Amino acid sequence: MIEVLFEDNHIIVVNKKAGDITQGDKTGDTPLPDKVKDWLKKKYNKPGNVFLGVVHRLDRPTSGIVIFAKTSKALTRLNEMFRSKNVSKTYWAVVENKPSILIGKCEDLLVKNEKQNKSYVTKDVQNKNAKNAILNYKLLSSSINYHLLEVNLETGRHHQIRVQLANIGCIIKGDVKYGARRSNKDKSISLHARKIDFSHPISKTLISITAPLPKTEDWRFFDNTLSE
Repeated sequence: MIEVLFEDNHIIVVNKKAGDITQGDKTGDTPLPDKVKDWLKKKYNKPGNVFLGVVHRLDRPTSGIVIFAKTSKALTRLNEMFRSKNVSKTYWAVVENKPSILIGKCEDLLVKNEKQNKSYVTKDVQNKNAKNAILNYKLLSSSINYHLLEVNLETGRHHQIRVQLANIGCIIKGDVKYGARRSNKDKSISLHARKIDFSHPISKTLISITAPLPKTEDWRFFDNTLSE
């Protein structure tokens, strides 16, 4: 089952589960767009193909908001909005260590290693493959062992949040690829695309959507703490 957060004639927004893939890969697992298409076909009893445009992606072990376009016009406009950074995305991350600066900014040069499917921070300003990456974060809450950060991206690079937080010692819980102590039981990493704000591609009205947190123990603690 998919969790639909918003739907109208032009767009559909879902709360992706950790483990779902937003594009096909070598595993052969059913991609999230295909699941959404099946949901739409059943809901509207459509006999033929369903148009669904992929606007942006989330890493497989990450959960949270994903927007899809239901019309070609919406897809074109949403693609342009993402390209021109007219979409505000907020992420929540449960990390292993408390940041030394509670409200901070990370600005790094990142290089992607295609074979490893991993990004690295580099100091080599002459590297032609290095891309500038900027994010802002603040500490929201802490438990005995973990800490909750709110992250806002200024750029959208490969594994950006994962590598930049790891670089300041705030490794995301379960993210073994970037140095976590252990993996999460469900193979997720504790990174959630929490909130998105954008102008509707057709009506131009402001859309603000917040995705409920996963029901796992780490998220449940912070969900309960912040709602008290």
